[in-house]
Amino acid sequence: MQPGERIRVVPSGTETTVKSIVTFDGERSVAREGQSVTLCLSDEVDASRGDVICAASDPVQVGDQFEAHLLWMSGSALIPRRVYTAKIHANYARATVSNIKYRIDVNSGARLAARTIRLNDIAVVNLSFDKPVPFEPYVRNRALGGFILIDRQTKDTVGAGMIHFALRRSSNVHWQAIDVGPAQRAALKDQRARCFWFTGLSGSGKSTIANLLDKRLHSAGKHSFLLDGDNVRHGLNRDLGFTEADRVENIRRVAEVARLMVDAGLIVLVAFISPYRADRAYARSLFRESEFVEVFVDTPLEICELRDTKGLYAKARAGLLANFTGFDSPYEPPEAPTVSLKTTEVAAMAAAERLAQLALEAHDGVDRGFLELGAFEPQRDAYAARGDRAPDPAV
Repeated sequence: MQPGERIRVVPSGTETTVKSIVTFDGERSVAREGQSVTLCLSDEVDASRGDVICAASDPVQVGDQFEAHLLWMSGSALIPRRVYTAKIHANYARATVSNIKYRIDVNSGARLAARTIRLNDIAVVNLSFDKPVPFEPYVRNRALGGFILIDRQTKDTVGAGMIHFALRRSSNVHWQAIDVGPAQRAALKDQRARCFWFTGLSGSGKSTIANLLDKRLHSAGKHSFLLDGDNVRHGLNRDLGFTEADRVENIRRVAEVARLMVDAGLIVLVAFISPYRADRAYARSLFRESEFVEVFVDTPLEICELRDTKGLYAKARAGLLANFTGFDSPYEPPEAPTVSLKTTEVAAMAAAERLAQLALEAHDGVDRGFLELGAFEPQRDAYAARGDRAPDPAV
């Protein structure tokens, strides 16, 4: 690179020319690979960490969906559609493996069908990022074509890969500007759009409390909608089972639907077991700061089993029901939910009424308040861990 050369900043596409090249020893007439230099540009350009400055005549590519080789480095299997953090050069993005095309037998090179990949497996996958990033195929540029995947909960590096190319649909789909936004739609309904996400074991009371809350909001003249786990599996998610991969996709789909409903100005009530913290964290990430209210319906397993209105626990005990949460499939309780409902200490109607107060309130910041219904004592340790101020117990 040299003064007078035309450059492009990617991904913005802004072009300008190099005015001068400066180092600690003074100006240079040319900059070569491996040198540390300061570029003075002819125009003011908005560029930030992760952007790439390249020759305008040969710009790097931009994409958000790729085919790639992936080496899995974690003892926990990769789950398609689960959200990980991708680091590609100086860029970070949320990433999901949308499809495992095949696994490679390292001894024979044979291509093997696979629904997941495990420790030390190598596979060719389709990878989707949540934003466009500058890249080059790994064979052309290792720095711009290599990436790692990071577990969003543990922060461990779980995979490393090499990009082959961007998928064509990556450049064919663009955001369409819409003039009427979520705030205007909610204002038309005279309400504050939110998602109340109920999580807990089967039989904990999620659907019961969510249904009571839905009735209470309807009687107050509010526009709400209840997405129940069993009901959604009769339609949108009827093709999904109860494996870990299917549970991840189950939550991904309903979270996207709930986000669209909140954008439409509705108060959305989601009653799903949603057993994994990583998937609930993904759901939360789709919403603005004060739109997502995580409600932990905290009911002990033995109480849920005593209720057993659907006979599911009896089937699980008899070995007739595989992948049942609480038995042979784990449930990861929330570490710092917005609201914790101890159903052994508070009636369903009282819980629904308190949640209705949250849904109908006008002030901001509801997702920063941790309220434990039943004991009425805020969990201050959880707040200290998040750097938040614990709420007034009287609230």
